[in-house]
Amino acid sequence: MELHNKKCGLFIGLFVFLAFTACLASAATHHHNFVIQPKSERRLCNNQVIMTVNGQFPGPTLEVRNGDTLVIKVTNAGKYNISLHWHGIRQMRTPWADGPEYVTQCPIRPGGIYTYRFTIEDQEGTLWWHAHSKWLRATVYGALVIYPKLGSSYPFPKPSKEFPLILGEWWNRDPMQVLRQAMVTGAAPNVSDAYTINAQPGDLYACSSQDTSIFPVKSGETFLLRIINAALNQQLFFAIANHQMTVVEADAAYTKPFTTNVVMIGPGQTTNVLVTANQPPGRYYMAATAYASAPGVAFDNTTTTAILEYRRSRSSSRPVLPQLPVWNDTNTANAFTARFRSIYRGKVPLRIDENLFFTINLGQINCSRPSFRCQAPNNTRFTASMNNVSFMLPTRNSILQAMYQNTPGVFTTDFPPVPPVQFDYTGNVSRGLWTPVPGTKVYRLKFGSHVQIILQNTNIVTVEDHPMHLHGYHFFVVGTGKGNFNPTTDPARFNLVDPPARNTVGTTPGGWVAIRFVADNPGVWLMHCHLDVHIGWGLAMVFLVENGVGQLQSLESPPLDLPQC
Repeated sequence: MELHNKKCGLFIGLFVFLAFTACLASAATHHHNFVIQPKSERRLCNNQVIMTVNGQFPGPTLEVRNGDTLVIKVTNAGKYNISLHWHGIRQMRTPWADGPEYVTQCPIRPGGIYTYRFTIEDQEGTLWWHAHSKWLRATVYGALVIYPKLGSSYPFPKPSKEFPLILGEWWNRDPMQVLRQAMVTGAAPNVSDAYTINAQPGDLYACSSQDTSIFPVKSGETFLLRIINAALNQQLFFAIANHQMTVVEADAAYTKPFTTNVVMIGPGQTTNVLVTANQPPGRYYMAATAYASAPGVAFDNTTTTAILEYRRSRSSSRPVLPQLPVWNDTNTANAFTARFRSIYRGKVPLRIDENLFFTINLGQINCSRPSFRCQAPNNTRFTASMNNVSFMLPTRNSILQAMYQNTPGVFTTDFPPVPPVQFDYTGNVSRGLWTPVPGTKVYRLKFGSHVQIILQNTNIVTVEDHPMHLHGYHFFVVGTGKGNFNPTTDPARFNLVDPPARNTVGTTPGGWVAIRFVADNPGVWLMHCHLDVHIGWGLAMVFLVENGVGQLQSLESPPLDLPQC
């Protein structure tokens, strides 16, 4: 019997080893060279020099499988400091590769080189990559497609073809100069001149018809659209004339399928939809326009288009436009978001160790006397904050490197877990609460702790849907509601069975959203509004997740080529 058990043990061990070896053998390492460089592009009848990757706009699409490794050498041949973020990648044990400047790394200076190295672990679907340095994200971005491992498949019928569809914004000026003007004046920045689909405005804009993006399909086939909102400052409604869409995935997490005529997608978010070409052969507009949730705030009120074109179509007439919601249709936006459900059950943390409450605030800084630098209303400068702390990036070191090297004076660990002052968050807020305190504050999380965060929208300046992105994690969206969060009654309505997993979530205008996650990824992780105008004003904070015990939870040493400030 003892000999039999030994043989069984040897057989099981050999089986596990062979399975592990096969898994490693199926994984690949992808090497890429990214050169950040200027290029002249013509849009809206004007030539504009923009920053690109390898001269491409959008930048290269990265295609990998779950388990693969990416090694991306970045050379900065431009005139601005830059860093790249791999949006939605969890970066397990590789926080140095996450990318936000002055948080996980110092930026790559002009002429500098840095190599990002990371492995995709238990993720598949649509993500994307983009610059994480001021407003360079306006043109430096691209799709990141993660296919299932070899031998695995989608949890839905395989489509006949797939298309990345990247929504963006275009300025007839250098976006960095638009940002600089806003920072000098203290006012809101100029809104974009156009929206784009795969970098093209579409033929509703001047001088744009010839280059409108076209998506060719065959009658009867079902295809997958990988929709990415790379717009700098705008949530968008998207629709296809006469065609329905079936949502199957968002933020690289599969969802229970549901059919819709319109998609609302915030900056930073991705949404995969299946579409069947079941209409009479012809040409149909795909279109996107603004969802602008903040009353009285200027926005780009134009519409970008692409064309869904059936092959062998004889139609030469102008495509029909889809019916899109009006710009302030919050009910449609909320109804769409409420339909998301995860296909995986039972993974949401039920025990809570850290119960955090973060207010999401705009704000104003009063100026002592009239100034060119105070052109917001009533002689003020615009600002933003979380829990009344307006986040300031350090400049002499990154937070991650300072944490690793125990460098004092770069950040403090006193970010408040709750607002320092409680008030009627969605009511008439006293002007005395409109001015935040600047600081570079982080909040410590113990490794393995179960975290709940209530993100409470406030009526400081105005209510608005803020797309909040958490680096290094996905989280479960367990609840949302209007008005002020009620800790006594609202948790009873939480979905703890099949809530959607996201990496970016909108905060209900004049309401709240509840998220949960397990702090299983050591490092320094930025949480911020993905409206870039707001992160520049300070709508951000940082989590410091401490190391656990054991090799898999240890924080690796910084790369030798890590840029220095």
